[in-house]
Amino acid sequence: MYRTLIRPLLYLLPAEAAHHFTFACLRWFAAIPGVISWLRRCFLVSTERTRVHALGLELPNPIGLAAGFDKDALGYEALGALGFGFVEVGTLTGQPQPGNPKPRLFRLPRDRALINRMGFNNRGSSDAVKRLRRPHQTIVGVNIGKTKVVPESDSIADYVSSARRVGAYADYVVVNVSSPNTPGLRELQAIEKLGPLLMAVREALREVSPTRRVPLLVKIAPDLVDEDIDAVADLAIELGLDGVIATNTTIGRDGLDSDRTRVERCGAGGLSGPPLERRSLEVLKRLRQRAGDRLVLISVGGIENSEQAWARIRAGATLVQVYTAFVYEGPLLPKRLATGLGELANAAGFARVQDAIGVET
Repeated sequence: MYRTLIRPLLYLLPAEAAHHFTFACLRWFAAIPGVISWLRRCFLVSTERTRVHALGLELPNPIGLAAGFDKDALGYEALGALGFGFVEVGTLTGQPQPGNPKPRLFRLPRDRALINRMGFNNRGSSDAVKRLRRPHQTIVGVNIGKTKVVPESDSIADYVSSARRVGAYADYVVVNVSSPNTPGLRELQAIEKLGPLLMAVREALREVSPTRRVPLLVKIAPDLVDEDIDAVADLAIELGLDGVIATNTTIGRDGLDSDRTRVERCGAGGLSGPPLERRSLEVLKRLRQRAGDRLVLISVGGIENSEQAWARIRAGATLVQVYTAFVYEGPLLPKRLATGLGELANAAGFARVQDAIGVET
């Protein structure tokens, strides 16, 4: 019904307006007493075969929702009830900011892809804490980024301010240095800048959560050259990070089936969806080859079905995330992916999905 009826109606709205409308409807529905529990019973797949132990957590399944959907931690509990094993909120910045001018989110239906130049629009990390501190059943990661107006010389302090606010309430924290939509942000992926940033955030998390180690990960771009991917993996191991999320959106436009004029009209921004699948898998394999099992790798980019998710796990991903496919496939996607992973693991002779992590490396 979603593909044949609901999605065509949503396509009558601009992409960002459709997102806000559907997300508001979900939050309204989930606010009805008893609905969250009902949704979890209907949609959340959590079996001995699908459960994954990672980052000091037990996740019901390895399917996560990537950052960018719930920017302000408004509805993570409702999203988790739809079947996601974990939900990553944000990107949150140290200061509230409106993001880039609209329109800033575009569909490419022929490629089942999106182009966005949202620009970290959010209410700020201090505002999100009011909701993150509430008791919840969903495992929640918090993605933090740089405020646009903050100069590069003050970027570490900006990240640290967010880490101090959210650290006590996050199941894990992600340092996002890979969005293409904040000027200068990707320059922070350079090792000489990334190292001090990650060390400062790690220390901030220790201070706000002295009795619980808050897992810390870094999210990287697919547009890094292989040598820089190796350097990030080496740095993450050296600093004792818990993992790497690979990958963010790409600034590339190769291999698109959409009309070239349509793509050019969208302008600058990050491309997500199936066109990113091949490169995202390549980056994952590179990280696994370099780091082995010393880092938790979360793979995101172009995953639409359980076979693709299974390939990422066999290539070394402990967890996977989706975003664009959720937009195109609708609310049944997380359950379908988690169920399919369990079936594929069983067919391959694995007692648990987790047992297949990295078997092809």
